[in-house]
Amino acid sequence: MNTRQLSIDEAYVDLAAADGVDLSVDGVTALGHQLKDRIAAATGGVTGSIGIGSSKLMAKIGSDLQKPDGLVVVAPGRELEVLHPLPVTRLGGVGPATAERLHQVGVKTVGDLAGRSLSDLVALVGRAHGAGLHALARADDDRAVVPDRDVKSVSHEETFERDLTDVHVLGREIDSMAARVGERLRKGAISGRTVTLKLRRYDFTTLTRSQTLPQPTDDPRLIAATARRLLTEAGTAGGLRLLGVGVSGLSVYAQGDLFADGLLTDDGPDAEAAATEPEVAPEAVELPVEKRWWPGQDVRHEELGAGWVWGRGLGRVTVRFEGPLTPPGPVRTLSADDPALSAADPPDWRTPG
Repeated sequence: MNTRQLSIDEAYVDLAAADGVDLSVDGVTALGHQLKDRIAAATGGVTGSIGIGSSKLMAKIGSDLQKPDGLVVVAPGRELEVLHPLPVTRLGGVGPATAERLHQVGVKTVGDLAGRSLSDLVALVGRAHGAGLHALARADDDRAVVPDRDVKSVSHEETFERDLTDVHVLGREIDSMAARVGERLRKGAISGRTVTLKLRRYDFTTLTRSQTLPQPTDDPRLIAATARRLLTEAGTAGGLRLLGVGVSGLSVYAQGDLFADGLLTDDGPDAEAAATEPEVAPEAVELPVEKRWWPGQDVRHEELGAGWVWGRGLGRVTVRFEGPLTPPGPVRTLSADDPALSAADPPDWRTPG
């Protein structure tokens, strides 16, 4: 069975690629109920929405129709019946700019879009985009489910029972989602550089706003603060019915904050785990901190090169060896008085010339 995970809580499954699956409407409906029951049992009651259809397009549309606890099976032959009454913004790739162009020529539903010729759409939004929308409006989607085991983002989203406009309420929702995303990042021992806010307006217009941070993070406070700023920029006019927070640009790292001053004690269980860090000399915990480091400080190591301080404490300093314009770099935990490590001026990362 081919599975493609899109995020921590969303995936496609190709049922036709598995042996022995009953692909009748009754069969896949029963399978959907079984999956919902398994999700609830494994998570202590968490609900999930499932869409089942003859293509990725119809499965995605179905999964959105009865959130937050829905199961929609779009039977073969009923695709256009389900698709055409929906707002055109339900189609992937129809963001605010494209939606505005379509609305100006009277295209507000997917059915309206299907009534336009290919040449009209190409003239309106370009050849590639126009051809894609022309096909999707007719439920013509032959994209395969390609297995991909690498999680590229961690996210959480909520669909509200009513449209929300109160920025304070939405801010609390962002804080809650950022806390969940941060927890998943820490459990996976990963961090990310790009924070993304997803929102769906009262008219089903869906858009995203992103900001790439100077360094990777798993800190829910930073994630929430960034998402709140993105919400302020995007605005809440008319009300929001869906909000999501995600982190992408993921990399595996050693959590530097584990060594932050005051977070560990010499006699705690985490101190024992830290003391076994292979890249730190066994006697490092007992050495006084001869130098003072602070998170974000630019440093240079004679062997490892330029980097910045991720965290410190217990006679150690954790450094990520990367720059703002480089890919995520390796993390090393060193003795705080390592003679090869020194403070450095912020590097000039501008492109020469």
